[in-house]
Amino acid sequence: MPKRKDIKKILILAHRTYIEPLTKEYLGEIIAREKPDALLPTVGGQTALNLAVELSESGILEKYKVEMIGASLRAIKVAEDRLWFKDACRKIGLEVPASALVNNAKDALRLCDQLGFPLVIRPSFTLGGTGGSIAYNKEEFGEAIAHALDISPVHEALVEESVLGWKEFELEVMRDFRDNFVVICTIENFDPMGVHTGDSITVAPAQTLTDKEFQRMRDAAAAIIREVGVETGGSNVQFAVNPENGRMVVIEMNPRVSRSSALASKATGFPIAKIAARLAVGMALDEIPNDITKKTPACFEPTIDYVVVKIPKWQFEKFPGADSTLGTQMKSVGEVMAIGRTFKEALQKGIRSLEPSTPWRAPSETPDSLLREKLATPRPDRIHWLLTAMERGLPAQEICELTKIDPWFIQQIEELTAMNRRAAAVTVETASKELLREVKRHGTSDEQLAQIWRTTSASVRLQRARYGVTPVFKRVDTCAAEFESFTPYLYSTYEDEDESDVQSRFKVMILGRHFRPPLFRTAYT
Repeated sequence: MPKRKDIKKILILAHRTYIEPLTKEYLGEIIAREKPDALLPTVGGQTALNLAVELSESGILEKYKVEMIGASLRAIKVAEDRLWFKDACRKIGLEVPASALVNNAKDALRLCDQLGFPLVIRPSFTLGGTGGSIAYNKEEFGEAIAHALDISPVHEALVEESVLGWKEFELEVMRDFRDNFVVICTIENFDPMGVHTGDSITVAPAQTLTDKEFQRMRDAAAAIIREVGVETGGSNVQFAVNPENGRMVVIEMNPRVSRSSALASKATGFPIAKIAARLAVGMALDEIPNDITKKTPACFEPTIDYVVVKIPKWQFEKFPGADSTLGTQMKSVGEVMAIGRTFKEALQKGIRSLEPSTPWRAPSETPDSLLREKLATPRPDRIHWLLTAMERGLPAQEICELTKIDPWFIQQIEELTAMNRRAAAVTVETASKELLREVKRHGTSDEQLAQIWRTTSASVRLQRARYGVTPVFKRVDTCAAEFESFTPYLYSTYEDEDESDVQSRFKVMILGRHFRPPLFRTAYT
């Protein structure tokens, strides 16, 4: 572990790296040997937060005079303890779902009559919603609460009123020691409340959020991060909005760099973990330069002129007996990310990035009753059933009622289906340049068009080449091209202007497949 003053002066990498079990005992030995000045727990996920709490409460940090930076012990406890967090939100005038914290099954069962069913159970201090569930009756509740109390490190769980079917949003935010506050990215869940955000298709920036609602969330997130006491670094704040009346409630907060931070970093080009580390050692947002523009400071909020879609990846085929129904406990093992100029383009790119990569449809003999059941129950393959329902002509309003997915997203998928129908009315030889360009802008691949036109993808590419319908590359530069960018990455799309800056200097292309880092496999083409 480098000394804090060394990090601030030259920002070097760690002097030593330990590959040891992540337990209080091993960390205590490492601290005794290295004698670091500070401990940064906010960039190591839930495990780092839990270990930091253990180290602090056991007296190890005090014994070796190690300062916890980024977030204090109190801030971690307020954000992670469900009851403390809700009390903090109420103190600053924010609404939260009605709930109670319990530490035994007997008290929990008394809540059933008060709150009514369905009920959401959220264990304290767990990763990825582990142990969380939704109970629809007393029998289910009894089993669920016993499991939640057992799996929580502190044997506590929050029992709260259901907000199933509400829209879910996340704000990735940062704060420095001067109380500068920025929103890095807004993220909207395609699936409604009731599906863990790690198991939901998510979209950045938020697509159905009005400016008024965004400003309310922005103000709320700023108030929360200050009240909780996250002194520096990034946090993730989650909200639910009732689509019927606009009522907004706060769901939870992660006082750390989280899985969503990886999405926000990739989506905006803003290196959240890197900036969070610099803020923790005493720098301010206006003192940290933007690596991409080399002109703007980190206090400039990222602006994006494209749409990013994240789609989770599951491996239920490796666990034949597992329940694939999606709920409040995260079950995905990875995710793909795609970038496009529109939601439709990014969604189709993302679906193609999954394995198996070919989008499938239900057999024609599948009865509508089964189709409706598949739409109503969230499972990994629901997006494919949704596309099938659209092609079958199931009314958009009925699909919204079955899935609780916002009508805007259903309309986008309806437009995708309509575009494919237009393409199916012609052949590869008779398709016009305008139609070919439009269908490519919708994110449809050459392989998909080849299936529609009963030809080969090579024939589709040849026709595109004849028309001059070729992809261009746009920049992910944090500023929507307002400033010159020096180190952006790029994505392909079908528009007129190409933002790639091809140079004659020596270059290396790196190709890879099936490498799954902790961030994302990204669909660029």
